Formats: sequence, C-alpha cells, structure tokens
Amino acid sequence: VQLQASGGGLVQAGGSLRLSCVVSGRTSNTYATGWFRQTPGKERDFVAAITWSSGRTYYPNSAKGRFTISRDNVKNTVYLQMNSLKPEDTAVYYCAVRNSFGVVTTSQYYDTWGQGTLVTVSS
Repeated sequence: VQLQASGGGLVQAGGSLRLSCVVSGRTSNTYATGWFRQTPGKERDFVAAITWSSGRTYYPNSAKGRFTISRDNVKNTVYLQMNSLKPEDTAVYYCAVRNSFGVVTTSQYYDTWGQGTLVTVSS
C-alpha cells in the first residue's frame, strides 16, 4: 500500500483547506485511514480517522466541529476538510493506513504512512 497526501499550503486564520490522501496498491485489507499532524520536536497527534467499510469517523476534541474526514471508496481517497483554521493547526499533516481492526486514534497502530503535507496557518 502506498499513500500520497496533498492539499497543504498557506492559509490565513479562519480559512479552510482540504487535504487529500490517495491510497494505492493492495487496499483490499485496509481497515482505516487516519490523519495525524506533527510539529518539530513533538509527537504525531491524532486528527481524524475513518474506517473504509462502515465509514465510521473518529476525532479528538480539538478537531470536532472544525474538521471533517470523508472517503471516496471508488477513488480510494480520504479527505480532510479543515475549517476555521487556527495558527496552532500549523503542522505537517500525515495520512496513514491501519490494516487490522482496532484502535485508530494512536499512531503506533498504523502500518503505512504517507509523506506528509505542510499546513501553515498565519495569524
């Protein structure tokens, strides 16, 4: 499985961005795709996740109401719509795939990672 994340960029506070993650390769066994973000010197933080079969979504409290994760099973693409962006949302955003059923809110359980896309929110 390979992941290609895109859609990052520079946006003013209060603005929106939509990130995309194209999942290619042997995708039939993937359980969920998640988005995480990371700033220098810090661990990767969970942003959102979605399961491929049922479309169940997961968010941390910091993302609820502002971020929306969705999937297009035909295009094998997962999207992260980010609204009302804040400067503290600035980070490199990574998408990742978990192959087996289980916890989707912790980065250690994910099997494959994309290259990351930088989101910069100016104040």
